[in-house]
Order: sequence, then structure tokens, then C-alpha cells
Amino acid sequence: MRPALARSVPVQVLALTLALLPAAGAAPAAAAEPRLTPAEAAQHAGEQAKVCGLIAGAKYAERSRGKPTFLDFEKPHPAEVFKVVIWGTDRAKFKQPPETLYAQQQVCVTGRIELYHGAPEIIVRSPSQLALDDRSQPRR
Repeated sequence: MRPALARSVPVQVLALTLALLPAAGAAPAAAAEPRLTPAEAAQHAGEQAKVCGLIAGAKYAERSRGKPTFLDFEKPHPAEVFKVVIWGTDRAKFKQPPETLYAQQQVCVTGRIELYHGAPEIIVRSPSQLALDDRSQPRR
């Protein structure tokens, strides 16, 4: 390799690296998970996704095995379109009871969509998987 060419290769690599970095103040890259409605969730079983919608029913089944908390999207049980399950062992991770905090709220849940008896659900193990849907809040 000629000396002039050897000096220019690192400069070219640096220029290419800088060109691939996002510009300061640029919008963040889109989230890896697609954003789905509760009705779309069943078609995405086995996938990691974000499902957003209204919590129409919420219940802590304290006397059931595993002490689950259910958050029903769009319609309350037994007609829910999609649901979140929080097992009793993970419930203590929440600062407030999830069935109170998220009831009648527009919520997004992120996780792996599974089918249980043909109905789509996401099992939530951490509060970070749930968030109020900021897209549904009025803009000021």
C-alpha cells in the first residue's frame, strides 16, 4: 500500500462512521416493536409488540391460583379483545395496584403476544412494560 493511501484509509473510515451516526437533535429511531390495536394482536402471536387501547375491565383474582391481575382491553371479561396478565409474584413490583392504576385508561403494553385458549395476551413481569398512552392525551 502506498503511504498516501495508507493515511487516507483511516480518514475514510472515520468519515463513513460519522455519516452513519444520527445527527444531534434528530428524532430517535422507531421502536423495534410494532404498535398494534388490541384487535390486531391475535394475528401477531409469538411476536414482540406494543399493544395500545382502553382498559375496559380490571380485576385482581386474589383467590385464584397464581393470584393473577387481569387488564381487559376494549371490553370487560368475558368479551375482552386482548388482555394483560400480571401474576401475583410480579404484582409487588407495582407501586399501586395495577387494576386501580390502569382502569379506564388508554394504556400501551409491550411484550411477547401469546394465545391462551385462542385469546391474545401479554404476560407482564415488570411495570416498565405498561405505560399510559401519551398519544391519547390532549395536546396543549
